[in-house]
Amino acid sequence: MFNARPDGRLHDRPTYVHVVQGEFVVSDQPGTVLTTILGSCVSTCICDPMAGVGGMNHFLLPDNGPGNGRQFRYGLYAMELLINGLLKKGASKDRLEAKLFGGAMMNDGLGRIGAANAAFARRFLADEGIRCLAQSLGGTLARRVRFTPTTGQAQQLIVQPDALAPQPPPRVPARSDDDVTFF
Repeated sequence: MFNARPDGRLHDRPTYVHVVQGEFVVSDQPGTVLTTILGSCVSTCICDPMAGVGGMNHFLLPDNGPGNGRQFRYGLYAMELLINGLLKKGASKDRLEAKLFGGAMMNDGLGRIGAANAAFARRFLADEGIRCLAQSLGGTLARRVRFTPTTGQAQQLIVQPDALAPQPPPRVPARSDDDVTFF
């Protein structure tokens, strides 16, 4: 993707597309970078480097259990949509290469959701015969992921806990009737 600079010359500037929970994005556009932030969720980044097409999904739970709706949240549906999207853009299943991210145990209240998501993603790729070239799964910290779908290049930043903690609202000094400010 080329953009004009103020001086009229052209330069490369990536186009960032954020993939949120329950979504997937497929692209064959040079200069596109897919991004997401993961905790216990898992993101699968898949690329066919020969076709120059790739994509990313972001799922919340490994499977939906009996009779549960909202398919977009679950791993099986997310994986099927991603792979079908890649094939529609010209990818060949036998050339697909994957990278997995996420599956952290962010707090005890979530139980083992992250581990279950990670196990599902590994098992799915193995069952489908898709090579997993790299993975960063588990732990207790969130991850910020950037993936270039046309090349398969991925970057990860481990997010430190204080970066995710809600910030306290700014303190407004109290005001009394005699116009004295207390801190």
